[in-house]
Amino acid sequence: MQDFIIQNYLWIKAFHVISMVSWMAGLLYLPRLFAYHVEAGTDAKISATFQTMERKLIKIIMNPAMILTWIFGGLMLYGNTGLFSQGWIHVKLLFVVLLSVLHMVFGKWRKNLAAGKNVKSAKFYKVWNEVPAVFMIVIVIMAVAEPF
Repeated sequence: MQDFIIQNYLWIKAFHVISMVSWMAGLLYLPRLFAYHVEAGTDAKISATFQTMERKLIKIIMNPAMILTWIFGGLMLYGNTGLFSQGWIHVKLLFVVLLSVLHMVFGKWRKNLAAGKNVKSAKFYKVWNEVPAVFMIVIVIMAVAEPF
């Protein structure tokens, strides 16, 4: 298996990046949808539209993209276990774990909005809209610059 991974490492890396970009797109868009959802008020038709958009984004795009990001990243680590001797990979993995936790928190917020249990403001969601970008910056700097 390790030989297969090493021979196809660049393909695996490409699919890892594609998955990560898809996941990040959802993480950057979902909180904005939450903000628009809250700003729309109590109009049932508009709320139903936002609920559908939020549910489909998380179920059809974000969840599979997160899983594939972890799978392809795991394959790359399995194929190149020497990476664990470098400090940057530990920082990168910490922020990927934090991003995964944030993904789950966003899922909880989506369910609360769908159930009519939201107590958060549109401004709250707009602030949280920036957090995945900060995490992404750290992850990309670690993976590309390998600073330590």
